[in-house]
Amino acid sequence: MGLGSRKLITAHAFASGAVCIAAARVSWKGFTYYQIANLDNRISNADQLLTNDVDKFCETIVDLYSNISKPLLDISIYLYRLTVNLGPSTPGIIMAYLLISGVFLTYLRRPMAKLTVQEQKLDGEFRYVNSRLITNSEEVAFYQGNHREKLTLLASYHKLTRHLRNFLNFRVSMGFVDNIIAKYVAITVGFYAVSRPFFVTDHTLLTTGTEHDRFKYYYTYGRMLVKMAEAIGRIVLSGRELTKLAGLTSRVTQLREVLADVNRGKYTRTMVEGSQVISANGANGPPMILSPGAGRIIYQDKIIKFDRVPLVTPNGDILIKELSFEVRSGMNVLVCGPNGCGKSSMFRMLGELWPIFGGTLTKPPKGKLFYVPQRPYMTLGTLRDQIIYPHTREEMARRGRTDTQLDQYLELVQLSYLVVREGGYDAVEDWMDVLSGGEKQRIAMARLFYHTPQFAILDECTSAVSVDVEGSMYQYCRETGISLFTVSHRKSLWKHHDHYLQMDGRGGYLFHEIDSDTQEFGS
Repeated sequence: MGLGSRKLITAHAFASGAVCIAAARVSWKGFTYYQIANLDNRISNADQLLTNDVDKFCETIVDLYSNISKPLLDISIYLYRLTVNLGPSTPGIIMAYLLISGVFLTYLRRPMAKLTVQEQKLDGEFRYVNSRLITNSEEVAFYQGNHREKLTLLASYHKLTRHLRNFLNFRVSMGFVDNIIAKYVAITVGFYAVSRPFFVTDHTLLTTGTEHDRFKYYYTYGRMLVKMAEAIGRIVLSGRELTKLAGLTSRVTQLREVLADVNRGKYTRTMVEGSQVISANGANGPPMILSPGAGRIIYQDKIIKFDRVPLVTPNGDILIKELSFEVRSGMNVLVCGPNGCGKSSMFRMLGELWPIFGGTLTKPPKGKLFYVPQRPYMTLGTLRDQIIYPHTREEMARRGRTDTQLDQYLELVQLSYLVVREGGYDAVEDWMDVLSGGEKQRIAMARLFYHTPQFAILDECTSAVSVDVEGSMYQYCRETGISLFTVSHRKSLWKHHDHYLQMDGRGGYLFHEIDSDTQEFGS
């Protein structure tokens, strides 16, 4: 049951167009994980929630079911037998005690749900600090930051252990109270309830039968009472799991709510109050009232057009109030400007990672716009998978692509030796470690050639590639009709572009054709 529950909940969270789950109404579609991590800050550690919290939630449900179902059946049977033989007053006393003790213990257990939620959050933070250190271990080693990172790890660890110590103290105290109420007091109350009929002189148990029969009745009903008290005790003790389940339920429910919100384009960040966003330069003019998703996206081939689109970060900083320019297929554009001026923001809006706050964005459909970052992502899998990502080998075959074509792409980026060195396209390695920085950037360009989109965004993606190899790659893009948006400070790339978009970092920009009078680019 636990495995089945976890499978259903996880499938519900990850359901997408490729995985049809009839019961799922909230789907993991588009860039939901990116949006949860970057645009919405209600969930700090989504991986922790999706794995550990869901697992504990399912285990708690199953444990609660097994701990409650059998005791409830026992209580029903013994309650009926005692009512028939001793009258309703005896089981009535026991049930009244069960109700009173349940209310009392529920009141005492109120902090447990919040403590459970806090435990999961702190556990997630501790795991994140460790995974972050593993990811950036080389940089930390170069900086000799081992002592500083150790302090960070210990701080997170001590915060977790302090909370766990307080939580355990609370659970021990509650366990002591639970045992007294659920076991000792319950049995005492039960024997009192069973004994009452034997002190009533005109009760049928005393007026009929022999003394031996009365002793037998007392013993039999006493044993029933003990079993019923034990069942009541298990029900009362299950309240601890029920309170824990309440905390885990709030976490899983929060995941479901956030998934539903981001899929509707609704984001919540504590740094932005409501939908009002004020210009980042602190101007005294009237504030701009913007709302995520207020803009419009039109899908059209062979054109990228920004029409009065504001560049706004998720934190509410307005980088450019209204951005307007048009790029047709065949035009290569060099994008330049200082850090934080809006280059990456514009590309994230183009890729639909960020919502449009206004205006109209005209762009090719998904799949016809490709992004090549400075630090390429290498997936888990074979060498072939690195070139065709995010396609699978089956999708590659459906497109009619062959390994011979992959050979051509690798030759264009001067990586032909890689197939021999690694033992063929089916070789599986940790490619993030095996490949050098320049090799990863050239693999990313081979990936671009494989997909052959209408437009490509090149974000400093050839910084570790020699100028001659870089030139041949740009020339191939022009020959195959791939229009480029390039972010780079290399002057050697000017000749491969027709226009430039320069952002000044103060909310202004210039879109102009490159001509002989153009003197400089970039920041």
